Amino acid sequence: MSLSKRCIRVVILIMTLISVFCNCSAALASELPYDTYNYNFFEYIVYTPAAYVPSGSISGTQLTYEGIPLGVFSNPQDICKTPAGEVVIADTGNNRIIFLNKDMTKVIKVIKDFDNNGETDTFSSPYGVCVSKKNELYVADTYNNRVVVLDSDNNLIKIIRDPKSEVLEEGYVFTPLKVTVDYADRVYCIAQNMFEGIMVFEDDDKFVGFIGTIEVQISLWDKFWKRIATKEERSNQRLFIPTEFTGIDIDDDGFVYASNIDETGTQAIRRLNPKGEDVIKKGENENLGGDLWTEGFTNYAGPSQITDVVYRQKGMYSLLDRKRGRIFTYDHEGNLLYIFGGLGTQKGTFVTPVAIENIGNTIIVLDAYRAEILIFTETQYGSLINKAVALRYDGDETEAVELWEKVLTLDENNELAYVGIGKAYLTSGDYVKAMDYLKRGMSSDFYSIAFRRYRNEVLKENMSSFLTGGVILLAVLVIGNSIYRKKKGIRKKEGLLNG
Repeated sequence: MSLSKRCIRVVILIMTLISVFCNCSAALASELPYDTYNYNFFEYIVYTPAAYVPSGSISGTQLTYEGIPLGVFSNPQDICKTPAGEVVIADTGNNRIIFLNKDMTKVIKVIKDFDNNGETDTFSSPYGVCVSKKNELYVADTYNNRVVVLDSDNNLIKIIRDPKSEVLEEGYVFTPLKVTVDYADRVYCIAQNMFEGIMVFEDDDKFVGFIGTIEVQISLWDKFWKRIATKEERSNQRLFIPTEFTGIDIDDDGFVYASNIDETGTQAIRRLNPKGEDVIKKGENENLGGDLWTEGFTNYAGPSQITDVVYRQKGMYSLLDRKRGRIFTYDHEGNLLYIFGGLGTQKGTFVTPVAIENIGNTIIVLDAYRAEILIFTETQYGSLINKAVALRYDGDETEAVELWEKVLTLDENNELAYVGIGKAYLTSGDYVKAMDYLKRGMSSDFYSIAFRRYRNEVLKENMSSFLTGGVILLAVLVIGNSIYRKKKGIRKKEGLLNG
């Protein structure tokens, strides 16, 4: 066999192996235990590449502390991260708070008790936990009816308990579930059976009121039946009380992101300013409720049940759906970026998801039933979208174009990518291309802006021609009319002479 033929066979063999490897990789990438999808302009499901994929899990049995096995987590209910990126777990059933390093491979410390005026004090079912920018630990010590604040050395700073106010019912028992704190040391707390909103405490521990009260919308039909129903029938009707909040987080500017379970499935998240006003943007379809759902026409049995929220970066935030185990991520304009996750027993699925956090390029979810943290790592698809959205948030529409184009090579149905490119062309003044991409992205608002600017530009560029043509046309009409009148006058005179 000649050398050239051998070389050709070797090349063919290598190409075959590469092809097989790529096909296997593609198959592995597609073997997720759940579907990854989004919704198009018409609110139909469109399947997409995975933005995040399962990459492992962490349980207490895998960890040791000071040479001793940490032991199984018991009904863990919350996770958060420190300013340095360390992971903090509220191991609720074991009445302890656990600090892990950023990679979650090592236990940094375990807090079971603390000194309280010379006496050893302990937690009782701590449901919520957060760490402030000052590295102070805030624990919603639920069954002790208090919020405990410790410094980085586990020394007690203060205890918030037994709030007093005229707006609170007599005999009210403070039972905190979730807690967070802003840059001004204002404490925001979700409490059990507190329907008026999120409780706010100033840095002097004084309760100052509520923010974010959710108004209940009562239908005309319910109002009608309430009027004509008997006393017994009214007693059997459901109570129209405000919805409790389920999760809470805070961004760098002090805006509070609060999740709730919304029966209508349209808004399960709010962005509250310091006045308590909801200033969140709702996107094209005005839906911030997870899976799109409307009564009478639905892809699923009932709306999502959002149990937690995490603010990530550059206006992005993710919601955790306990009903179907989904994770929904939105940008600052309320556009749904991607969906992943699901319920089940396979790797990367949940049984009882209760809390979500973002660590670098990973998203971690705490599962209370499994008693472990599930880790999801971003794919190329997810990374491109995250980076493009971040540039868009900073106003760098043009810089984001290259990333959006790469997104379209992976997902040609991504309407947000078309809109991103279209907005960049709109900013640069190329209105024809802008209209083309915005039309593909089904963005009627920005398409109208591009069309209006294109029309004005055409009129402006051709104004002199239009004016010149108009003047010439007017002159021709005047001259023509003058000639016509002269000829008409001449014919009239000739008629009189002949007559």
